Amino acid sequence: MNNASSKGFRSSGSSPLVLEGPVAGTSLSRLLDGCAALSVMDRLNAKEAEEKGRQVAGLPLWKRMLDFSIILLLLPGLLILSGVISLLIVLGSKGPVLFRQRRVGYQGRTFTCYKFRTMQVNADHACHRGHTRHLIQSDKPMTKLDARSDPRLIPFGAALRATGLDELPQIINVIRGEMSIVGPRPCIPYEYEVYEPWHRRRFDAVPGLTGLWQVSGKNRTTFDQMIRFDIQYSRRKSLWLDLKIILKTLPALVTQCLDIQAERRRQAQTVRATIKPFKAYNS
Repeated sequence: MNNASSKGFRSSGSSPLVLEGPVAGTSLSRLLDGCAALSVMDRLNAKEAEEKGRQVAGLPLWKRMLDFSIILLLLPGLLILSGVISLLIVLGSKGPVLFRQRRVGYQGRTFTCYKFRTMQVNADHACHRGHTRHLIQSDKPMTKLDARSDPRLIPFGAALRATGLDELPQIINVIRGEMSIVGPRPCIPYEYEVYEPWHRRRFDAVPGLTGLWQVSGKNRTTFDQMIRFDIQYSRRKSLWLDLKIILKTLPALVTQCLDIQAERRRQAQTVRATIKPFKAYNS
């Protein structure tokens, strides 16, 4: 037996080197351990890369640059405004300042969406679920449930929701790459469950704070019209379209506030018209 064989190796001419004896078991064990360690590291690296890619998926470079440019430009005012809103919430009701909710975003992926809390803690959301289902299945305008004096709202909650200021914390989602300044609004999972297949094409674009639907009538449009606006944006998105939508957002918010006030006045008149005959009948 030669030296190689005595050490646990066997070689025959050009044949491959083969491990034998106790050394074979030890070497094989170490080899398998090394392969397992490399496999774990590869999986961790792949998962990390996938997570990073998921955060900015669907966001071209020009869109990320636009988002960060707007945030940096408005940051001083946003910080002051957020401080004032936080103080109003703390003084107006008990509970956290921020409200966290799972939302559906790009290509159906879920993420945690941030908002200023505008409702009482542990408020019942069953009525909103029913209202949303009704809007999806009907051909009626997308009026907000709180446009009808929602008792679940905290002081100043209605004003924050009407002006969209409750959505300012979603700047966090924009920075994280889960949202953009411009894009379709992210929906709640129970809304997503009742979507038809063609409705889900709106998720071909990253969700945003404002969008084509918001500046094209919003509460005056039906659910299907909203979906078509969102799909149209996902196909046409560009730097110039985003800038155009951003410039139209403030006038659209003013129009939305006026529409909500008009709806509340109409409802108040309806209530007075109903109560007046009742009082006359009982007098």
